[in-house]
Amino acid sequence: MNMREKLENHQVIVYGISIVLAVVYGLIFPHIAMNFDQLLSVVMGILMYGMFSQIPFTSVKKGMLNRRFLCALLIANYIAVPVVVFFLTHLFSIESHLLLGVCLVLLAPCIDYVIVFTALGKGDAKQMLLATPLLLVTQLFVLPFYLTLFLGKEAASLIDMTPFIKTFLLLIVVPLVAAIFFQLLARRQQTAQKWLDLSAWLPVPFMALTLFIIIASQIHSLQAYKMELLHVLPVYMLFMVIMPFVSKWIATLFRLPIPLGRALLFSSSTRNSLVVLPLAFALPAPFQLLVAAVIVTQTIVEMIGELLYIRLVPNVWFKNS
Repeated sequence: MNMREKLENHQVIVYGISIVLAVVYGLIFPHIAMNFDQLLSVVMGILMYGMFSQIPFTSVKKGMLNRRFLCALLIANYIAVPVVVFFLTHLFSIESHLLLGVCLVLLAPCIDYVIVFTALGKGDAKQMLLATPLLLVTQLFVLPFYLTLFLGKEAASLIDMTPFIKTFLLLIVVPLVAAIFFQLLARRQQTAQKWLDLSAWLPVPFMALTLFIIIASQIHSLQAYKMELLHVLPVYMLFMVIMPFVSKWIATLFRLPIPLGRALLFSSSTRNSLVVLPLAFALPAPFQLLVAAVIVTQTIVEMIGELLYIRLVPNVWFKNS
């Protein structure tokens, strides 16, 4: 076993250490840490490139999105998830000033680092990648509908969808094009192949760095709203517990192969927190800080949950037969 394989086998420990260090650093040096979020797009772009570079796009003649997986994906994200969110927010009587943040983050399926976690959880990362443009476009239309349904027309009108498109271009399209370019170049140049080999080292350290930046830069904002955030915390935790079982049922219903079942679970359980955070900051002043804190709280809960998922998904929920 080489050093890279050892690093991948111990990635949960690496991510756990990153989270702890982020919390400590963010609390001790808040004025420095709060500026880290300016690096997030660059770090995540490198992370996505590192992940894409390991998917053999050029070795597959034709990439087709599995139709059963597509149907299951849409049902899980746009029917099952809203039902679960509706149930949880009413179960815990989430007040209207918190509900906007909860709905923003839980109703939008992830289009970026879900691909990374799908790969780490031994799911079909390529099918997840092929589904991201569809998930982006559909949530542009579906999210305003559900926000109106959950919150009313006035709240929905506050949301600008432009950050979704910008994030998709920067964090998906650019890294993907770069990865395919080097894979094509590697067929003719040994230097490009060496670069791809080096790129295989990127996912684990840059995922750890992503976790550090998100949590360290935002942990200070949570203190001001800690009492309010205690109300939404059970919603996020139960969402992470419930969705794997819902996803397992949907995957069984559609008779999905194990790798696609894993991908479905990660998609339905992983939310679009990094994209909707800019939406929160674009809200009017009375709402933006509280909504941002509500979203960041979900990010922290989700990241911890994902570290458990990458172990539990291939070993418990979707074991190889």
